[in-house]
Amino acid sequence: MSPSRISRVAVTPVAFADPPLLNVVGVHQPWALRAVVEVHTDDGLLGLGETYADETHLARLTAVAEALPGHDPYDIHGLRRLVAAVLGRETGGAGASFGGMLDVSSAVDTVHSPFEVACHDLQGRAAGVPVSDLLGGAVRDRVPFSGYLFYKWAGHPGLDADAWGEALSPEQLVAQARRMVDGWGFGSLKLKGGVLPPDEECAAIEALAEAFPGMPLRLDPNGAWTPETSVAVADRLEGVVEYLEDPTPGIEGMAQVAARTAVPLATNMCVIAFEHLPPAIAADAVQVVLSDHHLWGGLRRSAQLGGITDTWGLGLSMHSNSHLGISLAAMVHLAAATPNLTYACDTHYPWKDQDIVAPGALDFVDGSVAVPTGPGLGVELDRDRLGLLHEQYLRTDVRRREDTVYMRTVEPGFTPNTRRW
Repeated sequence: MSPSRISRVAVTPVAFADPPLLNVVGVHQPWALRAVVEVHTDDGLLGLGETYADETHLARLTAVAEALPGHDPYDIHGLRRLVAAVLGRETGGAGASFGGMLDVSSAVDTVHSPFEVACHDLQGRAAGVPVSDLLGGAVRDRVPFSGYLFYKWAGHPGLDADAWGEALSPEQLVAQARRMVDGWGFGSLKLKGGVLPPDEECAAIEALAEAFPGMPLRLDPNGAWTPETSVAVADRLEGVVEYLEDPTPGIEGMAQVAARTAVPLATNMCVIAFEHLPPAIAADAVQVVLSDHHLWGGLRRSAQLGGITDTWGLGLSMHSNSHLGISLAAMVHLAAATPNLTYACDTHYPWKDQDIVAPGALDFVDGSVAVPTGPGLGVELDRDRLGLLHEQYLRTDVRRREDTVYMRTVEPGFTPNTRRW
């Protein structure tokens, strides 16, 4: 019997409603974009992947999709070589930027990731085993997640207030957190900071600590503070937060802060590629790495990252961006097969009200998602839902994530707040 080969690949951009969530570079636009990757084989199997969907990324995905027919879905190393070759022809090896905060020197890993995930989905479906088995086996049957809190407007300008309402004060954030905990059962909470002056964000964390005694808390200002301010915040919140995430930009700045506080520092900004690990470890700049298979090159390379963090005694968790069910399923399988996952994972999942996978496979119970036990990722594509979200993409004029540009339609003088305070 001849080995299975990839027969065709479809890349479908989709859009889903996103609330006006505030951050250091602005505010989320009314629509979040994702791309759904479908990899078909000549023996009738389908593997799924999901990734970003800005215009530049979509063009790169499409170029790789056109080159994939005939490829062996088990040849993951060959897949990465193919992606590198295609990107070298199409872009000259250029880097990639996502959301104004994540920049990588090479786009190979971010483009490779959804195809690699889809190939693992195919392999699991062919063998009748879950993807976590392909990654070494699940070491936990449920994966814990952290509730993701945001400062936000009541609604997008010109539109009615959304169901979450405004969150600009400690009291409003506590109410938002209560909804997260009551609705999804989260056992830890993370606040996206970098929006208000540090004293106000510290007060919000302290209000959360009072409202939810003993609950692990995190604060992520996305590099909004100077090293001096970061140290002052760490002193104030020591014993209140389990870690500070990217309080100041860059490995050098993070090292300055780490040398002066016992509060662990986490990152998904200054260490988002393998070449960032040696200088960060040498400088003791971070104590927790937030992995992200979309950025690190897929599931196997993220597992490799897990081994490196274990070797060097670093904590490990998982970063999140606005995502749908295929990404959540991939995150759950990866987290399930990562022995040294030391902190609950981030997720934006409660902030969306639409999806492209059939319901029931990825339910939150007590803040955790059970690892799907069906073959592959354990989720099925709902084509009616996919069609609806694709139509939304076609109707909207959003083609890239531009939080700063959108914020300036409301506040013309706005500038990103990196190291503002």
